[in-house]
Amino acid sequence: MEINRTAVVKLSVPDNRRDDLKRTMDTFRNAAQQFINRGWDGDNDGYVITSGNHLQRLIYDDIREETALHADLCVGAANHAAEILSSVVEKMKDGERVSKPTLTSNTTVYNTNAVTYFDGYCSLAAYGGSRVHAEYVYPDDSIQAEYMERDEWTKQGAKLRYDHQTDTYYLHVSVKQEREETSAETENQTVLGVDRNVDGYLAVTSTGAFIGNADLLNHKRREYERRRGRLQQTGTRSAHQTIQSIGDAFANWSEDFLHQASKKLVEEAVSNGCTTIVFEDLKGIRNGMWNGSKFQQWAFNELKRQVTYKANAEGIDVETVQPQYTSQRCSDTECGFTHEDNRDGDEFACQKCGKELHSDYNAARNIAHKFIQNRRKSGSGGATYHLALKSGTLNGNGDYSPATV
Repeated sequence: MEINRTAVVKLSVPDNRRDDLKRTMDTFRNAAQQFINRGWDGDNDGYVITSGNHLQRLIYDDIREETALHADLCVGAANHAAEILSSVVEKMKDGERVSKPTLTSNTTVYNTNAVTYFDGYCSLAAYGGSRVHAEYVYPDDSIQAEYMERDEWTKQGAKLRYDHQTDTYYLHVSVKQEREETSAETENQTVLGVDRNVDGYLAVTSTGAFIGNADLLNHKRREYERRRGRLQQTGTRSAHQTIQSIGDAFANWSEDFLHQASKKLVEEAVSNGCTTIVFEDLKGIRNGMWNGSKFQQWAFNELKRQVTYKANAEGIDVETVQPQYTSQRCSDTECGFTHEDNRDGDEFACQKCGKELHSDYNAARNIAHKFIQNRRKSGSGGATYHLALKSGTLNGNGDYSPATV
């Protein structure tokens, strides 16, 4: 089984090479934007080009000659542009109105030819053909040091990011590790249901854990949007640089916020002996959201992505179920009555049996229950699935087992 992580490492860049690295990042961004512009124009058929190889065939030589960007970084710029254009095309297919992407933040993509890893430092391809050597800076007891220094983890490509606010470079390194495959169809499987939300708590589990403040996440986003809007109206070069700075700061804060939430979710699964974490499949949920829908969709996807790689590292699977009626159904296995009047905001009160629960907790129980029922119908190789609750587990037949102390 392949385990994938991202090591975020602060870099100590020599003072005499900081401008070189900054120029490299600016040149990469400009090159990637040119690839985006060409891909957006499309071919004779009018379709947006989403292949990095196709973009390279069209304008790679021109961009190399114009920018003098390192060959591998130029390839990275084409692939980076292709990924961005592919995400835009997916939004088109979902019926969203989109416009040509414009790159504002400085992120440079390094493949394994453009970055070389050593003990304690790395060598980065830079503008003009030279390379920049930068030392790793680890906090005390950092898990990042384990990812970067231990032979069990194989380092792959990386993304270089610059934080304008702190004048700091960070390298986001993709690392992987091969572990012995464990059977997903063991005799007993315990399922943790997770309900994600646009307000209130970011995530609520079937064990009754309420994780993350979605209102704080929304507040931070709105503050960032307001500041960016005011600066855009100014239109000065200084304002543009400040937009980059606050954008990087908000991106870093959001990533850490979701990292903490995903860590707590996985810890909740581990502490309850869960073998599977189940989310709702929220593809297309943007249609039912408020004006922060794109950001919320990103937050939901990022939370699930982070939970997935953290859970997989613990031998826990991550699955999804369709979201229909999970918020309207009574999660009491002896009832199961489904009606839209059952839910009123944060309160759930079954109109049939009278059971009262927090509505998100009720939904999380239903998410796990739906997964278990789907597995029972499909056969699931003879495995027995249990729903993880606050005080014990419940199997597909409704048999309750109290938690062991």
